[in-house]
Amino acid sequence: MTAQLQLFEARDFNAPWNVRISRRARRLSVRVYPGGRVEVVVPPGASPTAIQRFVGNHRDWIDERVADLSAGRLNEVRPEVIDLAAIGRRFVVKYRPTQAARISVSVAGEGLLSVSGPLDDHRQVAAALRSWLVSLAQVELRLALTKVAQAAGFQFSRMQIRQQRTRWGSCSATGTISLNLCLLFQTAPVLHYLLIHELCHTRHMNHSRRFWALVESLEPDYRRLDRELLRGWQVVPGWMFA
Repeated sequence: MTAQLQLFEARDFNAPWNVRISRRARRLSVRVYPGGRVEVVVPPGASPTAIQRFVGNHRDWIDERVADLSAGRLNEVRPEVIDLAAIGRRFVVKYRPTQAARISVSVAGEGLLSVSGPLDDHRQVAAALRSWLVSLAQVELRLALTKVAQAAGFQFSRMQIRQQRTRWGSCSATGTISLNLCLLFQTAPVLHYLLIHELCHTRHMNHSRRFWALVESLEPDYRRLDRELLRGWQVVPGWMFA
């Protein structure tokens, strides 16, 4: 269970700042999402004074991230290169306007992606690229998840790809693991940690000591990787949210 509280009226900000009280939180953290929305995640019982002090100590970093992830960045909707660090693949994108009714995206060679069709609407171009990425993720992330599960002795019922703005992954009580499409832009170690994290939820549907002990037994460096994942939105290109 979580609660949403307003932190600032944000007279000098274009996007709202919110505090989210989370029972899962072990420490105060701040997240800046594409579009410039700022969320401070705090554990239950954190005092307003502690929250304000935390925000003040990180204000410069927050301001830089808000500027970097502001609405202007969302206009970057025709990438020339797509780097998918999680799976070690990089594509140069070539655009070819045609009279076709729809935009098509296809692999035209090793490391080359072809986008053709009516290319005037940049948002439609971005949507076509995301649709292609979903198909790629269905194959690549399923392969990665299956490999990690088999190596660590886990089982899951199925996998689905989603594009959420706040969560990197989840595991349902029935064993369905949902993975965020934007994981493709994270580093391979971060992806591996997230897969371990969600697979551990097939045994512990909580964030108890037993859960974290299991995570640590499989990924001793999980604390650093978890912090890196919290900053993961910084490397997701703006066209993913156009």
